[in-house]
Amino acid sequence: MSTSATSRHSALTLAQNDVEAAVEVALIWAQARDGAGRPVIGVRGDIPWRVPEDFKHFQAHTRGHPIVMGMGTWLSLPKRPLPDRTNIVLSDVPGWADSDEAAGAIVVGSLAEALAVAAPGGETTWIVGGGQVYAQAMAAGLATRLEVTEIDLVVDGDTFAPPVDPTAWQATATTDWRTSAGEQALRYRFITYRPTQLGG
Repeated sequence: MSTSATSRHSALTLAQNDVEAAVEVALIWAQARDGAGRPVIGVRGDIPWRVPEDFKHFQAHTRGHPIVMGMGTWLSLPKRPLPDRTNIVLSDVPGWADSDEAAGAIVVGSLAEALAVAAPGGETTWIVGGGQVYAQAMAAGLATRLEVTEIDLVVDGDTFAPPVDPTAWQATATTDWRTSAGEQALRYRFITYRPTQLGG
């Protein structure tokens, strides 16, 4: 095994050990759907809806905890860094960590490294985007909780949430559908998922 491969393996093992040491890795996103029923989470680096209740939901869950995101999600934030949270950003762009764009972020090269950096920062590490980072965390078996806001809206998108496999995940809490007080008056609901082996 090469030195770089050994390093990546060691970092992944460290991150998995952190999860096993009761550091919860939770994913949070809001999704609408496109005409084919796919879970849309964004389009051209933006979120094509405004539901203020979901923003408050995000704040309530993530404030005071480390958050992990891809570079695209970081650059899409209207204000950087998000306050009262350790902002950890994944990037493999050489030199980007020293750029003005990265100011306020801890820049790492892999999800495993991000989780290792985040582990001492609180009992829950939140992964907040984008689609590829969500998918990677779920495929690696690192996620222990999903907080999903469903938006009752059909919209075209180019970024999608990973599928939530009902044989691997179960909804442990689901609110009723509510109507947002926002200008679009969209219906929404909050769903918490846990792995089936942990939730039953």
